[in-house]
Amino acid sequence: MEALLFTQGLNVIYEALILAILVLGLAVVMGLLNVLNIAHGEFIMIGAYAAYVVQRAGLPYLLAVPAAALVCGAIGFVVERCLIRPLHYEPFETLLATWGLGLLLRKCVELAFGRGYRSVEIPIGGSLSLFGESYPAYRLVLMAVAALVLAGLFIWYRRAPTGARIRAMVGNPVLAEAVGIQTRELARNTFVTGTALAGVAGVMVAPLTPVEPFMGLTFIVNSFFALVVGGMGTVSGLFAGATIIGGLQSVLSAAVSPTSAYLAMLLISILFLWQRPRGLFPRP
Repeated sequence: MEALLFTQGLNVIYEALILAILVLGLAVVMGLLNVLNIAHGEFIMIGAYAAYVVQRAGLPYLLAVPAAALVCGAIGFVVERCLIRPLHYEPFETLLATWGLGLLLRKCVELAFGRGYRSVEIPIGGSLSLFGESYPAYRLVLMAVAALVLAGLFIWYRRAPTGARIRAMVGNPVLAEAVGIQTRELARNTFVTGTALAGVAGVMVAPLTPVEPFMGLTFIVNSFFALVVGGMGTVSGLFAGATIIGGLQSVLSAAVSPTSAYLAMLLISILFLWQRPRGLFPRP
């Protein structure tokens, strides 16, 4: 019984950390720029395909991280310049635009790779023993990397000058520009960073999920659930939403079924939208 609880506890931590990494790019774009990037899941999907291409080429798997970041960042740069900026970052207009963008990206990937499932081999095989219980080594590595990335993000956002400029731009863009902050360039870099992070997240999860053109749909739904519950624009909201949704998904999927877990997340998100639309930790 204790072994089962220990393993389930690790699974909850794993689901929460991985969901936080998957949500991170969307949280950056949506929380700081008020742009609901519906194509966020497709950027994760492109990152997963980048991992597949790198592995098929016989290159070290770590090279997939900069490859995915560069490809998704370059696409994000073009999208921001040609699609998001002309719409003046208006939430509803950009929502519709990125929905269409997601369809376009899926079709492009279908043309390049087909609709079939692709598999990415786990780069770190085997398992490690923790307190007498074995756990997949790759999952432990992902948990450590995710924790370091999230901790680094929290410190950077609170202490780095760029983080202060972003908070100023979000709080009062007119005043920020008046004091010399290049808000247009800052918004562009923020959007590009969000898409690049989505690509890196795709590399991380590619060995653990079938890689196919529609895989991003599940990720965007779960990411949205996490942001609804946790709140947008704060690191605390990102942690809280990912922990609640990821933990609930892990526990209910193991105890009941994945369908029941999805329905529970949906109901919780509806309740939050109804009773607490800004989430647990909204931006001030």
